[in-house]
Amino acid sequence: MPCSAYLFMRTKKKDVRTEAGEVSDVPSSVSSTAAITAVAENQATVPALVQPAVVHEPIPQEQQWELLKWILEEKRKLKPKDPEEKMRIDEEKALLKQFIRSKSIPSL
Repeated sequence: MPCSAYLFMRTKKKDVRTEAGEVSDVPSSVSSTAAITAVAENQATVPALVQPAVVHEPIPQEQQWELLKWILEEKRKLKPKDPEEKMRIDEEKALLKQFIRSKSIPSL
Protein backbone atom coordinates (compact mmCIF):
# COMPACT_ATOMS: atom_id res chain seq x y z
CA MET A 1 0.00 0.00 0.00
CA PRO A 2 1.34 3.42 -0.83
CA CYS A 3 1.82 5.59 2.19
CA SER A 4 1.38 9.33 2.04
CA ALA A 5 1.38 12.01 4.68
CA TYR A 6 0.65 15.72 4.73
CA LEU A 7 3.13 18.09 6.26
CA PHE A 8 2.38 21.63 7.34
CA MET A 9 5.31 23.94 8.00
CA ARG A 10 5.76 27.64 8.49
CA THR A 11 8.17 29.49 6.25
CA LYS A 12 8.77 32.39 8.63
CA LYS A 13 11.16 32.42 11.53
CA LYS A 14 9.62 32.83 14.95
CA ASP A 15 10.75 35.45 17.43
CA VAL A 16 11.31 33.73 20.74
CA ARG A 17 11.86 35.72 23.90
CA THR A 18 14.42 34.34 26.32
CA GLU A 19 14.36 34.84 30.08
CA ALA A 20 16.74 37.83 29.83
CA GLY A 21 14.28 39.59 27.53
CA GLU A 22 16.40 39.23 24.40
CA VAL A 23 14.77 38.34 21.13
CA SER A 24 16.44 35.58 19.16
CA ASP A 25 15.47 34.27 15.74
CA VAL A 26 14.70 30.56 15.90
CA PRO A 27 13.93 28.79 12.63
CA SER A 28 10.98 26.42 12.54
CA SER A 29 12.06 22.90 13.35
CA VAL A 30 12.97 20.94 10.26
CA SER A 31 13.80 17.85 12.31
CA SER A 32 10.13 17.53 13.21
CA THR A 33 9.38 16.54 9.60
CA ALA A 34 11.37 13.35 10.05
CA ALA A 35 9.51 12.58 13.27
CA ILE A 36 6.13 13.23 11.66
CA THR A 37 7.04 11.02 8.70
CA ALA A 38 8.19 8.24 11.03
CA VAL A 39 4.96 8.45 13.04
CA ALA A 40 2.88 8.39 9.85
CA GLU A 41 4.71 5.29 8.62
CA ASN A 42 4.22 3.52 11.96
CA GLN A 43 0.50 4.34 11.94
CA ALA A 44 0.11 3.04 8.41
CA THR A 45 1.66 -0.34 9.27
CA VAL A 46 -0.51 -0.97 12.35
CA PRO A 47 -3.66 -2.88 11.33
CA ALA A 48 -6.92 -1.18 12.19
CA LEU A 49 -8.92 -2.81 14.98
CA VAL A 50 -12.47 -3.53 13.90
CA GLN A 51 -15.23 -3.67 16.48
CA PRO A 52 -17.78 -6.45 15.89
CA ALA A 53 -21.29 -5.23 15.13
CA VAL A 54 -23.55 -5.12 18.16
CA VAL A 55 -26.83 -6.96 17.66
CA HIS A 56 -29.71 -5.48 19.64
CA GLU A 57 -33.01 -7.09 20.55
CA PRO A 58 -35.86 -6.36 18.13
CA ILE A 59 -38.12 -3.50 19.18
CA PRO A 60 -41.63 -4.70 20.12
CA GLN A 61 -44.41 -3.59 17.75
CA GLU A 62 -46.19 -1.61 20.46
CA GLN A 63 -43.07 0.50 21.01
CA GLN A 64 -42.65 0.90 17.25
CA TRP A 65 -46.18 2.28 16.97
CA GLU A 66 -45.54 4.67 19.85
CA LEU A 67 -42.32 5.78 18.21
CA LEU A 68 -44.04 6.40 14.86
CA LYS A 69 -46.81 8.39 16.57
CA TRP A 70 -44.23 10.48 18.41
CA ILE A 71 -42.34 11.17 15.15
CA LEU A 72 -45.62 12.21 13.50
CA GLU A 73 -46.35 14.62 16.37
CA GLU A 74 -42.89 16.14 16.02
CA LYS A 75 -43.36 16.53 12.24
CA ARG A 76 -46.61 18.38 12.89
CA LYS A 77 -44.78 20.87 15.11
CA LEU A 78 -42.28 21.80 12.39
CA LYS A 79 -42.65 25.15 10.66
CA PRO A 80 -41.56 24.90 7.00
CA LYS A 81 -39.45 27.73 5.58
CA ASP A 82 -40.41 27.29 1.94
CA PRO A 83 -42.94 25.34 -0.17
CA GLU A 84 -40.42 22.59 -1.03
CA GLU A 85 -39.77 21.85 2.64
CA LYS A 86 -43.53 21.84 3.30
CA MET A 87 -44.04 19.25 0.56
CA ARG A 88 -41.24 17.07 1.94
CA ILE A 89 -42.67 17.22 5.46
CA ASP A 90 -46.17 16.42 4.16
CA GLU A 91 -44.83 13.38 2.30
CA GLU A 92 -43.05 12.15 5.42
CA LYS A 93 -46.20 12.65 7.49
CA ALA A 94 -48.27 10.72 4.93
CA LEU A 95 -45.79 7.84 5.04
CA LEU A 96 -45.87 7.80 8.84
CA LYS A 97 -49.69 7.77 8.80
CA GLN A 98 -49.61 4.76 6.44
CA PHE A 99 -47.34 2.86 8.83
CA ILE A 100 -49.49 3.73 11.85
CA ARG A 101 -52.71 2.61 10.12
CA SER A 102 -51.24 -0.64 8.77
CA LYS A 103 -51.75 -3.91 10.63
CA SER A 104 -48.05 -4.75 10.69
CA ILE A 105 -45.05 -2.46 10.83
CA PRO A 106 -41.85 -3.29 8.97
CA SER A 107 -39.12 -4.17 11.47
CA LEU A 108 -36.74 -1.37 12.34
